[in-house]
Amino acid sequence: MKGATTLPEPPNAPPTTPPNAPEATGYGRVFAVREFRAVFAAHAFSLLGLVVSELALSVLVYDLTGSPLMSALTFALGFLPYLVGGTLLAGAADRFPARRVLVVCDLVCAGCVAVMVVPGAPIAVLLAMRCALAVVSPLFQGARTATLTDVLGDGDLFVLGRSLLRIVSQGALLAGFGLGGVLLTVVSPRGALLITVCTFLTSAALLRFGTRRRPARARDGGVGGALVRDSLRGTRRILADRRVRALLLLFWVPPMFAVAPEALAAPYADGLGAGSAGLGLLMCALPVGTIAGELYAGSRLRPVTRTRLALPLVCVTLLPYVGYVLRPDLGWSLVLLLLAGAGSAYSLGLDQWFVRAVPEELRGRAMTLNTAGLMTVQGVGMALSGVAAEFAGVRATVAGAGVLGTLCCVLLAVEARRTEGAATPAVEGSGTERRDGADQHMTGG
Repeated sequence: MKGATTLPEPPNAPPTTPPNAPEATGYGRVFAVREFRAVFAAHAFSLLGLVVSELALSVLVYDLTGSPLMSALTFALGFLPYLVGGTLLAGAADRFPARRVLVVCDLVCAGCVAVMVVPGAPIAVLLAMRCALAVVSPLFQGARTATLTDVLGDGDLFVLGRSLLRIVSQGALLAGFGLGGVLLTVVSPRGALLITVCTFLTSAALLRFGTRRRPARARDGGVGGALVRDSLRGTRRILADRRVRALLLLFWVPPMFAVAPEALAAPYADGLGAGSAGLGLLMCALPVGTIAGELYAGSRLRPVTRTRLALPLVCVTLLPYVGYVLRPDLGWSLVLLLLAGAGSAYSLGLDQWFVRAVPEELRGRAMTLNTAGLMTVQGVGMALSGVAAEFAGVRATVAGAGVLGTLCCVLLAVEARRTEGAATPAVEGSGTERRDGADQHMTGG
């Protein structure tokens, strides 16, 4: 070994930290990485296209059928196929080069929306294209998250990059539907859909020309039945690891209970006499709290502090819902939702543990499975909240979600603590280098 040799730093690597320097915090280091800027911009365009297309398609279906049920069904179809894509197609995230997977997914989304734009397209075709978008989404999101480890490493930069993408997603809940509503006052639903085709194509171009080509994480490739079998085999391998399974459940279970106030916001606002303005505030409070919590944790707390706070935060994030038994007015209800949203900053600590618990050759599949499970359990949580509210009432349902959810979170936190530092098969087989910065093992183009 030539110890005196100094290797050049990759051109998109963040500035290195001098020895014994204070541990850096904040999101600025992430934006210093050129490839991440491209991924971030592509995420914003792709998400904008998805949100606007959902709204525009819902309006288009209602215009064509006059049926509120069919209009609502277009939104429901955004949840149901996630599990299909997240389990049957997850292997593609590792078996093919990540950049190719991301670009192809964006092109497929653009093609599906382009079909929706065609005048005279039957309702069945419109809904089928909506399902196709939902099937592709978990694969795209999983591959993109795994790509962050190539671009940013699997250390704190990955955590901050992942946090920024979540913040953009929460921001889309606040601004996306509002922007779509304004857009639909200017253009027809099909015109809005045509614009989303352009956003997906823009995302594809940013990923194709703004990121480097890297080889597939898994050595073998396959299509059709081979891909499906490999995806299912990878899912079984991921879920067989006790540590990874506990972390996945920590990602899934809190949101399953957290959606209760959102699912019941309309009847709750009606009960308060808050009107449509109050309903809008109730729908915005949780994502606003989430954004604030993530921004504070990412910009002000050191990595070691975020890690230490992860399990305590996950144990208390749903506790504010118990306050619904006190019959709070609109103002106090908003405070409770803001506090619950801020508690979701525990995700920053979980991200670090999860990426290091999964072997590199399974990262794409693990991230895809995480996304699919998250969307699925939120849909289940909304449905169960509606059923419970029919019998127990809205306030009791939200408060019950807080109690039961907190109990589940405490049990999962205990399991996560028990498995911390365990030499699980996933960790032993990963060989993942613990570092920040750009991946130095790249191919050209």
